[in-house]
Amino acid sequence: MFKRENKMLIALPVPEHGDPNAAAAVQELLGGKFGEMSTLNNYMYQSFNFRRKDKLKPFYDLVASITAEEFGHVELVSNTINLLSKGNTFYTGDPDVTPLREGKDSRNTLHFIATAQTALAADSMGRPWNGDYVFSSGNLVLDLLHNFFLEVGARTHKMRVYEMTEHETAREMIGYLLVRGGTHVLAYAKALEIATGVDVKKMVPIPDLSNRKFDHARKFEDQGLGNILYTWNDVGDYADIRQIWKGTNPESGDRLTVKEGAPKGAPIPNLEELPEEFAPGIDRDDYEKIAKRLMENL
Repeated sequence: MFKRENKMLIALPVPEHGDPNAAAAVQELLGGKFGEMSTLNNYMYQSFNFRRKDKLKPFYDLVASITAEEFGHVELVSNTINLLSKGNTFYTGDPDVTPLREGKDSRNTLHFIATAQTALAADSMGRPWNGDYVFSSGNLVLDLLHNFFLEVGARTHKMRVYEMTEHETAREMIGYLLVRGGTHVLAYAKALEIATGVDVKKMVPIPDLSNRKFDHARKFEDQGLGNILYTWNDVGDYADIRQIWKGTNPESGDRLTVKEGAPKGAPIPNLEELPEEFAPGIDRDDYEKIAKRLMENL
């Protein structure tokens, strides 16, 4: 089962104004073939379907613990999209002044029509995320190799979206996920080496560009986040990832460490009401009535 905390992985800069076209581009990092919804669901179903956990527990622990982190990645990218949608429309109380006019010429008009300018379970072109993106073959080496490929593809897309937008909120998120994604690339490479004897680590980084070339990734590398795997569990259930995540980082030479539990986290942004989108559609009188009902019979 999963335990949820009301936090995000890192704090995101809250902008005065967003960028709807940047929000559209970032959607690829959420609902694209190599987006966070894909990494989450691939690892989640592989962990559900894993055979011989008793004999292959370090590999199960690796996939299962990274699954938990991917929930946080989905949350982080979704909140980035939400913040990139901030301040793009206006409200006067008069629908005839076209308060949503920005949506007409934006790359992803669906943000304005379907979700009141929040994240979609879709890619940068508005195509819905697809369960066909999930690969769970039952063959350990094949699944690990697929996961390595998936993480490398995800890293490539993050680098490209980073180069598409200068928005600080988007770049902060991407910088963090470049570091954490690089950790997962290395984790699956090390797992493949233990499973097969093949030193897949010699292939990384792919693309051949250090995270340190990105201003918004460098500080997370300096914090050592490229060398840490979390268990996302406080009672030792997934501690056997230590049998895989050991030694040093081949790029930096820093020692790899496993930390029980999860990162400290940061507050989740509070999304203000958008009356021009009828969201949340609760006025002052409604709030008072709801508050009264909530306090009844306590």
